Amino acid sequence: MINFILDPKAGVPFYRQIIDQIKFGIASGKLKTGEQLPTVRALAVELKVNLNTVAKAYKELEIQNVLETQQGTGTFITENIITVSEKEKNKKLQDICQEFCTIAFSYGFTKDDIINQLQKQK
Repeated sequence: MINFILDPKAGVPFYRQIIDQIKFGIASGKLKTGEQLPTVRALAVELKVNLNTVAKAYKELEIQNVLETQQGTGTFITENIITVSEKEKNKKLQDICQEFCTIAFSYGFTKDDIINQLQKQK
């Protein structure tokens, strides 16, 4: 199971963040085919969001055939293989870098400071 984390500062609607995290969880292998997701109500309570937010995310993923809801049983990951396209990965990296740089620059760090620190990361 994945640990859902919503970022109100991301500028991305919460339902979209839930969708992205489920898809990434599947693509990365953290979510397996047939695995049951929390109920709409349980996830809404956990994330402190409206029930409709989670329901909208689940519904969109059902339409994309990523999830399957079985009445009275729950919502499960389907057998479809989820891969993240190069375009989508590059866009995500771009978004992450933009947010990261905005925060770093607000603290007065330069590009060189950032590059030096990134090169130290393993």
